[in-house]
Amino acid sequence: MSKQTLADLYANWSQLEEQKDKWQTLSLQKLFQDDPNRASRYSVAAAGLELDYSKNHVDEEALNLLLGIAEQADLAGAIKRLLRGDHVNNTEDRPALHSALRYQGEAKTDEQKAVKETLQKMEKLVNDVFSGVWTGFSGKKITDVINIGIGGSDLGPRMVTKALTPYHTGDVKVHFVANIDGAEIDDLLKALNPETSLFLIASKSFSTLETLQNSLTARQWMLDNGCSVEGLAQHFVAISSKIDKAVEFGIGAENIYPIWDWVGGRYSLWSAIGLPIAFAIGMENFYKLRTGAAAMDEHYANAPLERNIPVLMGLLMFWYSNVLDSHTQAILPYAYHLQLLPAYLQQLEMESNGKQVSREGKELNYQTGSIVWGTEGTNGQHSFHQLLHQGKIIQPIDFIATLSAHHSLDHQHKFLFANCVAQSQALMTGRDLETSIAELRAQGLSDDEIHFIAPHKVHPGNRPSSTIFMESLTPETLGALIAAYEHKVYTLGVLWDINSFDQWGVELGKLLGTHVATAIDTTDIPADWDSSTQMLIRRFTEKNQNL
Repeated sequence: MSKQTLADLYANWSQLEEQKDKWQTLSLQKLFQDDPNRASRYSVAAAGLELDYSKNHVDEEALNLLLGIAEQADLAGAIKRLLRGDHVNNTEDRPALHSALRYQGEAKTDEQKAVKETLQKMEKLVNDVFSGVWTGFSGKKITDVINIGIGGSDLGPRMVTKALTPYHTGDVKVHFVANIDGAEIDDLLKALNPETSLFLIASKSFSTLETLQNSLTARQWMLDNGCSVEGLAQHFVAISSKIDKAVEFGIGAENIYPIWDWVGGRYSLWSAIGLPIAFAIGMENFYKLRTGAAAMDEHYANAPLERNIPVLMGLLMFWYSNVLDSHTQAILPYAYHLQLLPAYLQQLEMESNGKQVSREGKELNYQTGSIVWGTEGTNGQHSFHQLLHQGKIIQPIDFIATLSAHHSLDHQHKFLFANCVAQSQALMTGRDLETSIAELRAQGLSDDEIHFIAPHKVHPGNRPSSTIFMESLTPETLGALIAAYEHKVYTLGVLWDINSFDQWGVELGKLLGTHVATAIDTTDIPADWDSSTQMLIRRFTEKNQNL
């Protein structure tokens, strides 16, 4: 059976592919010289963000061809289908209504009403803990809130909580536990007081291995430190769809918050999964986070494709992935508090779009998804930027920056922003051999030394990047930024003809993990397993005979 190609989907695909050769020699620096207004023409502002994509390998011809792809994919119609609640998640036959989680108007649909009711319940819990109405088993005020979850129940809330550090109320300290590695929760529990700790168990099924095991460890820790079984209800809250399992664990039914099938985990931080965010920054700022995302939803719904931030982000990545043969994307936030954003976007993009078949199950012959990675600036400049500037791999980069900081060290923020701009400039302009020779000659080096060293100082340049910047990192601008990346992911899913909202690839490893754990417990290793797996299990059981 033949594989689906992009030429099958798009009549102008061959024209777009023909653009590739042009960009082997076309210079971004020359494009800026030829068009003094390039920066303003290739920038878009919305919802408190501005996207400068002028340093990318695109011109009007390439953009028009990409917009033609978007029109053939009926991207505008797909956006409408997403936002009105059509079943865009076709393999699981349900909508993807994360936009309903931050809807700002009057609640009309069942989903909007459920969201409003949950937000009111969240607000009461947060206020009761802050005010001391909710106490621990000994009557002491809660001082620490610990979120136990993994994947979408951890990465988003953890990232936002860190990003909005300047907005922390100080009423409680918020912590996160995700890994099945017991070292994480063991380290944390040593620093906590069981009388003043509140655990949030975030698991739709209430059976996710990592979350369940960490929750059982926390439960036993409470019991070992003076809490009665009845008192557990004062120390555990659940975000789950399995009420019976949560009640059996010891959580009061009134303290169980819903997760709905129409929201995927990696899109859920706006729901009760965001409780740790609300505990960190207060409900007022949590509402502002939702408001920023809603503003980006509005922009995505109504802006023309050629002036639409998430659409342009998606089209650019489609261009690099499928025409210019780039397989990764670097996310480089020049904001210390956004240091967890690359990890969050890894899940958002790679779990959503790492697919090998079309929406109808036909095998694809083209790349979908990209490897997303990065770290905060300027740390990356002293580790992997060497490869970005002089390596043979060319990949698109998103620089993210703020014009102002929350701290008073303005001189340091100046250098931070200057470095962000300088990196994008240096990647684009590079440094040629003649300039390198002239610099070395000015330093007084001999001709032999110059001849040897100069090639090592050459920077090819013409490396693409976008810069996303905002006035400052606030709940509103962070909400808009996250929503922009969410919609970029969906845009790419539409262009690639894949379902961005299932994640079947996560399941196999989890299933086999339970089988391996059973083999360790019983020492009954299936004979048809490969010799490597058998050896590793035997080595573990030999070392841990009393486990």
